[in-house]
Amino acid sequence: MVAALTRIFGVHNLALAEDVVQDAFCRALEVWKARGIPDNPSAWLMATAKNRAVDIVRRERTARTFAPEMGRLLETEWTLAPVIDEAFAAHTIRDEQLRMMFSCCHPQLPEEAQLALILNILCGFGANEIAGAFLTGRAAIEKRISRAKKVLAGSRKLFDLKDVEFAARLSTVRRALYLLFNEGYHGASEQSAVRVELCDEAMRLTALLREHPPAATSATYALAALMCLHAARLPARVDEAGDLSALVDQDRSRWDARLVSEGLALLERSAAGQEVTSYHIESAIAAMHAGAPSLAQTDWPSIVALYDRLMDVAPSPVVALSRAIAIGQRDGAEQGLAALDAVTDRDRLSNYPFYPAARAELELRRGNREAARKQFEAALGVARNGEERRFLEKRLRNCENGAQ
Repeated sequence: MVAALTRIFGVHNLALAEDVVQDAFCRALEVWKARGIPDNPSAWLMATAKNRAVDIVRRERTARTFAPEMGRLLETEWTLAPVIDEAFAAHTIRDEQLRMMFSCCHPQLPEEAQLALILNILCGFGANEIAGAFLTGRAAIEKRISRAKKVLAGSRKLFDLKDVEFAARLSTVRRALYLLFNEGYHGASEQSAVRVELCDEAMRLTALLREHPPAATSATYALAALMCLHAARLPARVDEAGDLSALVDQDRSRWDARLVSEGLALLERSAAGQEVTSYHIESAIAAMHAGAPSLAQTDWPSIVALYDRLMDVAPSPVVALSRAIAIGQRDGAEQGLAALDAVTDRDRLSNYPFYPAARAELELRRGNREAARKQFEAALGVARNGEERRFLEKRLRNCENGAQ
């Protein structure tokens, strides 16, 4: 909706486009409460936004300038309605979403601001969710988004996908989609730990990239492979009671074989060329898990080696945490704890419950239940939603009752 409206209003009227979207949702709350949810909620919202756009253009076309590429098409009733209908057509929205994503990657903005802008405008993330994705504070994210929107509004026109800057902006677009998927798969939302709709949206937008030849690079295929391989495990991420299920407890027969097959095919296709990105390495790790019959039969030496490579290519506290967990599986609890102690920038994980939870699991494996209990309690103190709390409470009870 934002992409379609920005095509009509112009990027300098981005705030107006966002207001119209907000109005459409507010209208839905009023109407749907009285009449019930329509059969096609998305179409209803689109139609409401489109009608509102027509009203605004008619009322303000003498007082406000709209998208310059529309020219005089919005000035006459003969062309106004067809032009707006075209802006809301499925194929147009697809192209405009790509243009909007690349427009957010403005060279005057630092990369973190570009990412925050994409997540906010195109993915509907609030400041809290973006702060969780970046392991930073909400206030800093709010300022970053506000400044970025001012820069974007000053560009007057959306990015031309044939521009020579396309390749330079592509890596940031990919990273934003990666963060979108991660927020769905294992994010910081207060409502739910697993949000399948965000994973689906990330995969849909990544498919748009793959359908646009200049964006269909080796790294894009590797990112798509990573998403497919992780999404294949979503059916088993939450058990029948609605609780999170750890990898060791997951029923692997529930993993989506079609997505595994698609992910492996995309990973193979990503191997063309000389480029090796973090997406290639992460998808290779995911492929190792997808091919393992059980946790015990997983090729942990190869996974640790891949994490070593990932730390060289894209080091982060979260990658270091995952590497330490893999070391614990390969070499035992003592070595896993030593690797956790060696994680740099651990303060960035202070609100991430799975750092103390990992310590707790390793302490439990080496028989130190008191230390494990304290770590589970610390993890519970920073749990971000009900699913995480229930999962950690269950692990704490098992710890106190003497179970593994």
